[in-house]
Amino acid sequence: MKVLILGGTTEASALASALAERGIPALFSYAGRVSAPKPQPLPTRVGGFGGVEGLAAFLEAERITHLVDATHPFAEQMSRNAVAAAKRTGTALIALTRPPWEPQHGDCGQPGDRWQRVADIETAVAALAGPPQRVLLAIGRMHLAAFAARPEHHYVLRLVDRPDSPPPLPRHTVTVDRGPFTREGDLALLREHGIERLVCKNAGGTGAATKLEAARALGIPVVMIDRPALPPRREAHTIDDVLAWMDHDADLGV
Repeated sequence: MKVLILGGTTEASALASALAERGIPALFSYAGRVSAPKPQPLPTRVGGFGGVEGLAAFLEAERITHLVDATHPFAEQMSRNAVAAAKRTGTALIALTRPPWEPQHGDCGQPGDRWQRVADIETAVAALAGPPQRVLLAIGRMHLAAFAARPEHHYVLRLVDRPDSPPPLPRHTVTVDRGPFTREGDLALLREHGIERLVCKNAGGTGAATKLEAARALGIPVVMIDRPALPPRREAHTIDDVLAWMDHDADLGV
């Protein structure tokens, strides 16, 4: 058995630690979008593979038997490439995913979520039509330019790394921070910047959910971007489920 983890999430790091503790041969791969990725207890590579063909060639060259897609739920192209390359090479594939967030309904005097669900970045931009507001963009750095189509707003950008060049938004503030975050910290962030609307991707999990708790407490509406549709694949939500899947294949001699 030899495992390749497509990483970048907290779940991927937890799986890497579990495999290292069990002595299972494995490699860890980062896409390379963060300047200082977290060190892993496994041999690590950084960068793309060169599409489906490049990933398939890597799987064969490294004799990978099990491929774990533990990328971010919005790493759509990498996840599609993983499905295609695994099928091409006959590599066992599983996706380690987080359950998506669901809106909370208020009860017992507690406020509920005020979500507007949208399909993608373009419809999120369209959802901001209206008078100027102070908007927290918690979407990473890749799609910031799309919001230049709504220049009337002041955008607060929460990023893992400070951008190399100023984002193409006429009015913005950059705050650099790396999770896990806290409810108290996110409440302070929203209050400090006078946030009136939050835009985020439905990443799921607990590490980034505190911004939703803070928005709920302050009655701030949220533009929630739904996850992209992906090809059918086996999925697991816990490290134990992934390990059980590997053990089952090992018992069958795969």
